[in-house]
Amino acid sequence: MKGFKLGLISAALVMSAGSANVSAAMIKSPLYLNYADSGVNAAQRLKFSGKSRYKITLPFEKGIYKIQVSDQGQSCGLRFGPEDGSKFAFSKPLALNACANDRYFELNIRFAGNYELILDNSQSDKPTLQVARKAKASSFKRSPPAVDCIQWDGQPITVDVSSTFNNGQLVKDFYSGQTQTVTNGQVSMQPDPASGGLLLLEAADGKASEFSWDNASVYFIMTDRFNNGDTSNDFPFHRKADGKQETGTFQGGDFSGITAKLDYIKDLGMNAIWVTPIVEQIHGFIGGGDNGRFPFYGYHGYWALDFTKIDPNLGSEQDFGRFVDEAHKRGIRVLVDVVMNHVGYPTLDDMQTMGIDALAPHAPVPKQWTDWQPDLSKGQNWYRYTNFIRWSSSEWVDKWWGPDWVRSGMAGYTAPGGDDITMNLSGLPDLITEGTKSVGLPPFLKHKKDTKAVEREGYTVSDYLIEWHTNWVRDYGVDGFRADTVKHVEPEVWGKLKQAGVEALADWKAKHPDKKLDDKPFWMVGEVWHHGAYKDFYFDNGMDSLINFEYGGGKAALKGAQCLPQNEGIYASYAKEINRDPNYNLLTYISSHDTKLFYSNYEDLTLQAGAGTALMMMPGGIQLYYGDESARPRGRQSDAFDAPTRSFMNWQQITKEADRQALLKHWQTLGQFRKRHVAIGAGEHHKISDKPYAFSRSKGNDKVVVVFAGLQ
Repeated sequence: MKGFKLGLISAALVMSAGSANVSAAMIKSPLYLNYADSGVNAAQRLKFSGKSRYKITLPFEKGIYKIQVSDQGQSCGLRFGPEDGSKFAFSKPLALNACANDRYFELNIRFAGNYELILDNSQSDKPTLQVARKAKASSFKRSPPAVDCIQWDGQPITVDVSSTFNNGQLVKDFYSGQTQTVTNGQVSMQPDPASGGLLLLEAADGKASEFSWDNASVYFIMTDRFNNGDTSNDFPFHRKADGKQETGTFQGGDFSGITAKLDYIKDLGMNAIWVTPIVEQIHGFIGGGDNGRFPFYGYHGYWALDFTKIDPNLGSEQDFGRFVDEAHKRGIRVLVDVVMNHVGYPTLDDMQTMGIDALAPHAPVPKQWTDWQPDLSKGQNWYRYTNFIRWSSSEWVDKWWGPDWVRSGMAGYTAPGGDDITMNLSGLPDLITEGTKSVGLPPFLKHKKDTKAVEREGYTVSDYLIEWHTNWVRDYGVDGFRADTVKHVEPEVWGKLKQAGVEALADWKAKHPDKKLDDKPFWMVGEVWHHGAYKDFYFDNGMDSLINFEYGGGKAALKGAQCLPQNEGIYASYAKEINRDPNYNLLTYISSHDTKLFYSNYEDLTLQAGAGTALMMMPGGIQLYYGDESARPRGRQSDAFDAPTRSFMNWQQITKEADRQALLKHWQTLGQFRKRHVAIGAGEHHKISDKPYAFSRSKGNDKVVVVFAGLQ
């Protein structure tokens, strides 16, 4: 958030004549800080900042300050102070009386610094004041802990390549484009200045490898936060922006937006795209964060309502089909994120749409229930609406998911358990995927006019889910799934999903021979929270790969980014364990939507380039989270731990900033080199030397040598 300068800052308020409450008529009187001991300070005007908000940032020393906000004449109607008996609290909207007379807020400053005061008049009969400490602007840059690394004098480097290339063979540095003939088993080359001391050596006459999931480079996109290709679908289902930080609202990203950026993704060398869940989400909001400070919609895709429909915020089925087809034309596979463990929370909008009459008598909601907002002046937050709902009502059994489908704490439902399989993860209704009982459709789906769900005789809950998920494969040629919350669903269910996916993709390829990329089978990667680099029973139950939390979740990614030789132990271990077993693989990352952005730790572009080098040379599969390649800044901090990782893609920075363009070019070069050589992900690893640090990767006829000269 940008700071605000002190001084003569104009402001205008609106009020109705003769009223102590501010309303809709604009007046010319500016507002100032008014102190009990010294009166109005004419040098401390508030600045109008839009949406009936007025701000000022001031330095305060330790002490107690008694303040109001008022016009210069301290007029009733423009003299804002506390309501009777109200207590002051920082970072919380406080109810104001616009005719406060001699009542002042007592501001107890315990830590000297800059404080921002915000008068919010967006609800003209309920103005509020909020005071919060602001961090000082600082030129200090946090640095990572030092690591040992080889040094380089900037001169050409000589490396022994005899174990990989033959004497007389022409070798090319893919990064710089320079070539040299191997002489006495060696080559000497000058690393490109932009490479960070790298040589990426390949046979000059070598051909690009065919695609293999063992060398997958997966670009992970949170669809809503990537690119807005169609503004007409931004706010269906009564969804809306909150007009503030937009932490938990939809921000416009869609399938058309991804399609428009497919060449960008191809240029990165990516051969697969993983998109967050595509299905229709709960229509309304819940309270966001630990303290309910914002409305939180299912923009991320993990709160399903109807598994048979595309969420219209992301586009139409035609938009999705076009995205998949265009990706395939560019040699890019598509992975769809699927959720088998849970569905979304109940919301006011869904209750009204489904006809669930479970509001308490005289509940203070408007005609359109989802238009409800908390009264901040009374200390309410976005969780407040849950107090209006009768959770014990039989309506929930008769008109919602029903007790045959989910566990829930509501009356008439099976209570959640205490283990991974039966718990309500984050309070979400838990799908009874282990059930063997034949069930009909959930009550609300029986009456949902646009659903594609069809009741099947003899189907269990998991049977329906498997059919619904794999229909996207059968209809559009989706190449694989990223399975969410894997440890919370029975392993055998994942095995059934995988088999159904294999059959569905084979059916699609048989019907669309002109569209298929190859005859490779359906592929599935799973998220088992905090799972590291080891093989276990998940690989016997549908998983071709698992997300590797070990590298990005610990210190290894940072050390590798600082100095590539720090990764030698990991490279050797992963190559040995992964590539000797055709039924075992990992998907390694440095950033994700549920953990952190690597760039946010130190905000260092050079370090981000090093992180790209280290990740792109990783054995097994790799995952880039959108914006890793462009140092996407984190979003606003909030009490929702994952919100900063889900900022919108930084397209403007890429367009305007030369240093980010150079960073992107570095990642593109690495990604294209990796894509050309299956040996990088799937080959045998052999260290050649310590100084310069050099290693080879080889798989069949595909061979490369990677050289790191050192730090300058």
